[in-house]
Amino acid sequence: MTEKTNQRRGIARLQSVVVRPKADAVRSFRALLMPLLVLACLSRASAASAQSGPWTSVGPDGGDVVALAIDPLTPTTLYAGTDNGGLFKSTNGGASWSASNTGRVMSILVLAIDPLTPSTLYAGIYASGAGRGVLKSTNGGASWSLSNTGLNGYVVHALAIDPRTPTTLYAATQGYGLNKSTNGGGSWDAINTGLTNENVEALAIDPLTPTTLYAGTEQGLFMSRDGGGSWSDISAGLTSRYVEALAIDPLTPTTLYAGTYGGGVFRSTNGGLSWDAINTGLTNPMVRAFAIDPLTPTTLYAGTLGGGVFKSANGGGSWDAINTGLMTNTDVAALAIDPLTPTTLYAGTPLAFLGTFHSNSGVFKSTDGGESWSASSTGLTAVIVNAVAVDPLTPTTLYAGTNGVGVSKSTNRGGSWSASNTGLTINRILALAIDPLAPTTLYAWAHGGGVFKSADGGGSWSASNTGLMTHTDVAALAIDPVTPTTLYAATNYGVFKSVNGGGSWSASGLGDVRAFAIDPQTPSTLYAGGGGVGGRVGMSKSTDGGKSWSDISTGLAGYGYVSALAIDPLTPTTLYAGTYGHDVFTSTDGGGSWSASATGLPDQVTALAIDPLTPSTLYAGTEESGVFRSADWAWTWDAINSGLTNPFVRVLAIDPLTPTTVYAGTFAGSVFARR
Repeated sequence: MTEKTNQRRGIARLQSVVVRPKADAVRSFRALLMPLLVLACLSRASAASAQSGPWTSVGPDGGDVVALAIDPLTPTTLYAGTDNGGLFKSTNGGASWSASNTGRVMSILVLAIDPLTPSTLYAGIYASGAGRGVLKSTNGGASWSLSNTGLNGYVVHALAIDPRTPTTLYAATQGYGLNKSTNGGGSWDAINTGLTNENVEALAIDPLTPTTLYAGTEQGLFMSRDGGGSWSDISAGLTSRYVEALAIDPLTPTTLYAGTYGGGVFRSTNGGLSWDAINTGLTNPMVRAFAIDPLTPTTLYAGTLGGGVFKSANGGGSWDAINTGLMTNTDVAALAIDPLTPTTLYAGTPLAFLGTFHSNSGVFKSTDGGESWSASSTGLTAVIVNAVAVDPLTPTTLYAGTNGVGVSKSTNRGGSWSASNTGLTINRILALAIDPLAPTTLYAWAHGGGVFKSADGGGSWSASNTGLMTHTDVAALAIDPVTPTTLYAATNYGVFKSVNGGGSWSASGLGDVRAFAIDPQTPSTLYAGGGGVGGRVGMSKSTDGGKSWSDISTGLAGYGYVSALAIDPLTPTTLYAGTYGHDVFTSTDGGGSWSASATGLPDQVTALAIDPLTPSTLYAGTEESGVFRSADWAWTWDAINSGLTNPFVRVLAIDPLTPTTVYAGTFAGSVFARR
């Protein structure tokens, strides 16, 4: 008999244990403990000398790519900026990517490269930890520093670099106009004289006369002929004045193109003095990005909101959609063109949180002038992951619930992923649960769509919402380990219960619930955190499967709402509560009382996971500080963040057969594994 067979039989015996009356408590405990001990011996025998290494990113690939930049001297080196996931770099023409954040994970809104020294680049950012404004790197993205003096924390939407004097650059802000630096971002000064609208969305600089600048705003176009010293309105002929993109003919800079929100493309052939609409064939008027062929400038490309990419070969005289290989209704937020081989170009596509499933969003590449596209996002892991579930019998199989991608499935521990969305109508998955006895049965909560059920390992899904308030937000889906047809949905409108595998649901009390857990030995005992009696913050407990609840918040008052729960599988009267007050609390009497037990946690706790074989070992995921590990029942914690390039942890999951393998689902960083 193989070790794997023994492990599976051990799990099956454990999951089939039925709680007996108190008179048989000792026998019940022994029956439960024995398979755990057998499993522990088997698992630890195979991994006795194993040491957990650093975290590695395991996908799924893709994310909200909103900025692209190409090294003008080495065009196989390019950068992709993502919304919330930070910066990624490729040195092989997009064949593979790696994070280039050095601890600074932020929303990248725009990228600009020094044309003479391409290892120097700038990023316009919006970030929680790093602030707003501009980041600068002088080593090709290996490290970054803030270059914000004078920017006052403004959100920067566009950047332009003087091609002859690259230490002179310009930053366009939302609501505060334009700023200029003459010392490589060391300091900035406002340059808004004559600029009547300070919501600036786009910038362009004349490559032959760099003191001539153009600024696209929410209320028209402006031009400066003195390096930003003064501005004049040049919107004559623009029937749509919301300008999101600008492009200049590099050989004839008096020819300019303006992409607008709702009005399509406009062209000027006299340096912006007048404009004409050029939209023949452009069936989508929401233009977000341009790319212009530097060798044949009459060839240009337009990226649109929901319409993919359009191409013109006659200076905008006519347009054709070129979306072969792109997904239907693709949003294109960024375009970049190889300056040496202009038939090679890249499109950055953001994810849609609701609606279209973007199973391969991220970066797409074309090597034939846009005639066909292929996904080029390997290693670009910037997906928002809300849930991770591990198959308890075949833990090489993982599921990730995401924003935009829906449900992704891996059968090789994250080595590769595929979309599992047939039947799902909403692409934002907030929670996942697996039947422990029949793991091909899954449940997923979709934002605004309620519960969906799959009976074939995610191959297809159907709604299971009778009795549910589908518009609610869910904190957790939980399955009774003994009777898996009984499951619970913990939501911001209380707890809902199903006793027929999701066929129908009924309300089971409470108010706003942020965390939920089931006693593995006595599944009628439930814990709910975040929504106590009367809707107040705290902890509640039910001993009758949710029919009634009692408040068990003693010791928790004043420490913020409970955001995560974990139960000791061997001694389930011991449980842990993570809070948004930077604390972990421990109860050893089934929630009768609580005491603070965390030393070393600097941040809000978003997730807790407990080693099923060594319950003294716990893991805590945090809002912005990564993952922490405790080996002493949560009394002290140490950071274990080597290799974790995204510290915004949303969920943790442990391999039940090899508990030294831990998965972390992150906010715009996909899934990381520590083995």
